[in-house]
Amino acid sequence: MDFDLSEEQRLLKESIDGLLRGSYDFEQRKKYMKEKGGWSRGVWGKLAEQGLLGLPFTEDDGGFGAGAVETMIVMEALGKALMLEPYLATVVIGGGFLRRGGSAGQKAANIPGIIDGSKTFAFAQLEKNSRYDLQDVATTAKKKGGHYLIDGEKFVVLNGETADMLVVTARTSGGQRDADGVGVFLVPAGAKGVAKKGYPTQDGLHAADITFTGVEVGADAAIGDPENALPLIERVVDDARSAMCAEAVGAMDESLKTTVEYLKTRTQFGVPIGSFQTLQHRAADMFVAVEQARSMSMFATMACDFDDAEERATAIAAAKVQVGKSAKYVGQQAIQLHGGIGMTQEAKIGHYFKRLTMIENTFGDTDYHLRRVTNSGGLI
Repeated sequence: MDFDLSEEQRLLKESIDGLLRGSYDFEQRKKYMKEKGGWSRGVWGKLAEQGLLGLPFTEDDGGFGAGAVETMIVMEALGKALMLEPYLATVVIGGGFLRRGGSAGQKAANIPGIIDGSKTFAFAQLEKNSRYDLQDVATTAKKKGGHYLIDGEKFVVLNGETADMLVVTARTSGGQRDADGVGVFLVPAGAKGVAKKGYPTQDGLHAADITFTGVEVGADAAIGDPENALPLIERVVDDARSAMCAEAVGAMDESLKTTVEYLKTRTQFGVPIGSFQTLQHRAADMFVAVEQARSMSMFATMACDFDDAEERATAIAAAKVQVGKSAKYVGQQAIQLHGGIGMTQEAKIGHYFKRLTMIENTFGDTDYHLRRVTNSGGLI
């Protein structure tokens, strides 16, 4: 199987790498963190200008018709730069729901705004005690005439503080943990009855806890089948998991590079500490862990196009297991090899470790996905 990038994909990689080198070093990132919602509208506009926000959308919808490989390339670059902007929440997840389940009207009303950078999204899914179970939904969407009334609470909604549109999971029928009866709804963030409490997360991003109290939306707000949207949710979340695997690879790659540079410049006993064989071995082990994660990230990217839902889910779960293991090892080793400075806010390596830790715990941690693979009969 050929894993080489095509000429167009290489140009995409060079384009985004060049953009981020010029506008996203660590000092600039600190400034972006202080902007509203914790990210830069200027950088977001540059992503739009280069067409990066429209990559996965079809040409009929104004996009470029790119696939999972192109998303992997972008997410890996964003991971290297520790990017704060809501590409995952808006393009991968919000755009994913529109691409995979949206009506013609929903696409026309929202995709152009995503592509030109004027509209961002957030996925309101996580609930109190729901853990990683996507079908554990207590928020309700009750039919009232030609409308739905949404009531409930969502927690740790990434980009929820400043998003223009919310993609909300809500139960239209059945019990709290039933697979049937779960719907997905587009809710304007400024709708009456929506209350948000925003805050920064450990990795420098921003999230919000959101309460929905009698929020009224039209029947056309439902994405796909409001009685059976769980397969759609699982498909889009698998896309997000794959994208996050690529982001983690980028963050690990940069963590390794930063650590090796530190070993070359930090001196002890009159010599660079990188000359110590024990530390060389640890850096070599970090390299192996990064490459293991990279290969599984590529596997997850290919799995996004699997038609069999169970096969796709198992493959992406296996990738999340390896990436989670590698992320923990690389992050911990990078901090230890940097010594005390690695734990300070001034050192960027600690920020990479925080982001890797959050990726490992988003949409299922390593233990959760290991159980999924085991229960499917797969092997790691």
